[in-house]
Amino acid sequence: MGSNNSPNYGFNTICVRSGYQPGKGEPVVPPIVASSTYRYETTEQVHELFDLQEQGFFYSRIDNPTVAVVEKRVAELEGGVGALMTSSGQAATLLTILNIAGAGDHLVATQSMYGGSINLMQHRLSNLGIATTFLDNDVSAEELASAIQPNTVALFGETLSNPTLRLLDIPRWAQVAHKHHLPLIIDNTFPTPYFCRPFQLGADIVTHSSTKYLDGHALQISGLIVDSGNFDWKLAYQTHGHFAGLIEPDVSYKGISYVNFFGKIAFIVKARTQLMRDFGSTASPFSAFLLGNGLQTLSLRMQRHYENALQIATVLERHQQVASVNFPALPGNRYHKLAQQILPNGCSGVLSFIVKGANPEAERANAGRVINALKLINIEVNVAEIRSCMLHPATSTHRQMSIEELQLAGIEPGLLRLSVGLEDVADIQADLLQALAVLE
Repeated sequence: MGSNNSPNYGFNTICVRSGYQPGKGEPVVPPIVASSTYRYETTEQVHELFDLQEQGFFYSRIDNPTVAVVEKRVAELEGGVGALMTSSGQAATLLTILNIAGAGDHLVATQSMYGGSINLMQHRLSNLGIATTFLDNDVSAEELASAIQPNTVALFGETLSNPTLRLLDIPRWAQVAHKHHLPLIIDNTFPTPYFCRPFQLGADIVTHSSTKYLDGHALQISGLIVDSGNFDWKLAYQTHGHFAGLIEPDVSYKGISYVNFFGKIAFIVKARTQLMRDFGSTASPFSAFLLGNGLQTLSLRMQRHYENALQIATVLERHQQVASVNFPALPGNRYHKLAQQILPNGCSGVLSFIVKGANPEAERANAGRVINALKLINIEVNVAEIRSCMLHPATSTHRQMSIEELQLAGIEPGLLRLSVGLEDVADIQADLLQALAVLE
């Protein structure tokens, strides 16, 4: 299967065609290559593949033709040099970090983000000897710089935090990161490259839970890592000694130096041939097939998601039982000015709002009453799909966090996360209003 990888194509064309160009008599839809392995003519050809001297498919734990189509498409949509599809968004975050961090290293991350990412860094990675300092999204450049330690290897944040919809000042974080010769990793799941391309704002590596909007239909679970190719790993290594795994010879691959041999695609090559090989967080060809089909309508879906969400957010903002609404596109939102710079065309279809209550316990109870009264909107442990769905983060996705940790992350007892779908917006609005009516 050939690739169609032209930077001259527009966004919609990339969504539909990038990564695959059928030849004469071949299917126009990228086929599912359901094979664990591939045939070669000589043992020398296999030797060259294992020594990374030649490109090609040799075992689907590491690479697969169907998966490769999606990787090329998303890399082009984000403006990166390469991508790696993983078995889940959580696997994408894990492999991204482990590709440059080890025992004794340190991360700086935002404290307002997906609960799974917080739990991963705070508990699992700490068990591996990788510490994390969590900071408020809105810290000044000086405060951010003061959190960087001699053993810090990366800064991590979400473009739009899940579930509080706090917008990260990516240029500010990138400037501080690069001043210290560190990469900035951005989870771009909610805006997708349709609304935000973090590489243009200074980010170095982007991750996605492609279970969400990139798929858009809740059909599969997967993740993606995209590398900009812009970070100078060699200069950083020479400056503070980090990232030896990318620079120094890898004894598991006959002493190859990823940066010296692969240049700008070194990060993705190392993640694929070293971490994917050893950890096996492999995306299935069927998941890639479903994701590839979802990507074809990304721009159409994201535009409608955003338009519906903006209308719903406006209605909720005026409702007497709603204390506040988190949606950067609202003129009164604390991030509205920043959103006009970073997300000028829209943000996503996800918003969150806090229901009123006389005290925290009443807020929590009222949030439960609203959710239980829904008739059209699904109660789901999911977000960012075609069907509208709602969740109470404090008792679900962020359930493992203490009350103090929830407060630091901005997750109030009465906060509800609403993923606005593609149904008629009047129907979504009617369901919300009748559910909120139980509080009157």
